[in-house]
Amino acid sequence: MVAASCKNALIWSLTPGQAGDSPEGRKLVEAIDAQDSAVYLLMDSAYDSDDLRAAAEDRNLIPVVPAHPRRKNPSPLDKQKYRQRNEVERLFRRIKAYRRVFTRYDKLDAMYAAFVSLALIFELLR
Repeated sequence: MVAASCKNALIWSLTPGQAGDSPEGRKLVEAIDAQDSAVYLLMDSAYDSDDLRAAAEDRNLIPVVPAHPRRKNPSPLDKQKYRQRNEVERLFRRIKAYRRVFTRYDKLDAMYAAFVSLALIFELLR
């Protein structure tokens, strides 16, 4: 999920549990239009890859991501900016307050995705 705040998701996708985070993160970043001015893109260390960083920088997004523990040449981390990443985590917490999203009763991905979308809409309107 790419979110602008703790209430506003810009784009999101549903992936299988065994899928890696970085390839899907790159697809989400590539779906974002290029920005006129620099915007910070706060990410978890699972999204630390050279491909994703390059895709973000092409769109005038400044990646703020802690280096993956196995990276040989880690990039510097702006810890003050990285603290704001909890807004995305707060958005996940808010949509998991909806029982149907939290318990994942739906067997079809399309149905589950529809209810996640509804939860995001409800949170935006709240």
